[in-house]
Amino acid sequence: METRLYGDPMPAVCFSPQLRVKELEEQVDTMHTALICALNQLLDLKDLNTGFHSTRLAEWAMRVAQEMGMDESSLRNLEVAALLHDIGKMGIPDAILQKPSRLTTEEYDLMKKHPEYGWGAIRLFPTLDRASLFILHHHESYDGKGYPAGLRNSEIPIGSRIVSVIDSFDAMISSRPYRKGLPFEEAMRRLFESSGTQFDPQVVNCFVKIAQPEMESVFAATGTTSTVVF
Repeated sequence: METRLYGDPMPAVCFSPQLRVKELEEQVDTMHTALICALNQLLDLKDLNTGFHSTRLAEWAMRVAQEMGMDESSLRNLEVAALLHDIGKMGIPDAILQKPSRLTTEEYDLMKKHPEYGWGAIRLFPTLDRASLFILHHHESYDGKGYPAGLRNSEIPIGSRIVSVIDSFDAMISSRPYRKGLPFEEAMRRLFESSGTQFDPQVVNCFVKIAQPEMESVFAATGTTSTVVF
């Protein structure tokens, strides 16, 4: 048996650089996933309806994006943006978020800051700068009349255009303490009515094709009727 004297160098141990890089990448992915889940849970604590809304939106957004042929990197950023598009509302006072009546001009101006608040927070995470841009621009309008930058048409990131359509539709059909959600036909009518002005027509058409067969289960979850009530 070979004896190693004190002070003799330790035998070399070979580590594969490729394996080490892969391990570090997996650790970063795990950390990002945990942080995103934690932030989504904070949204649940702020407003339970918002948390459920974000999860439902993310599922729809991913399917629309896949149907539209988005690449894998963009899909990942879209999923984060869909889950956390409302994270900036944590900076909005509850008195405004929960107000049962129409907002004043000053209150609405403050509410319109939430995409910028969300962008400011999420862009600090490494590799999520693209997701933060999707969040920043999810209230832009296809005709250029949205906020915060007044972007129009293809100037608006595709991820933002997808979130905009699904966010608006889900908000329309969801019941809140201060109002009842819209029936399916009325929500669809408003969606198509705003196609080409507020919304990207291609995204609208793709979303409707995917969502229509699932409306019964969605309306059961939102507590709204799926048919027009006269």
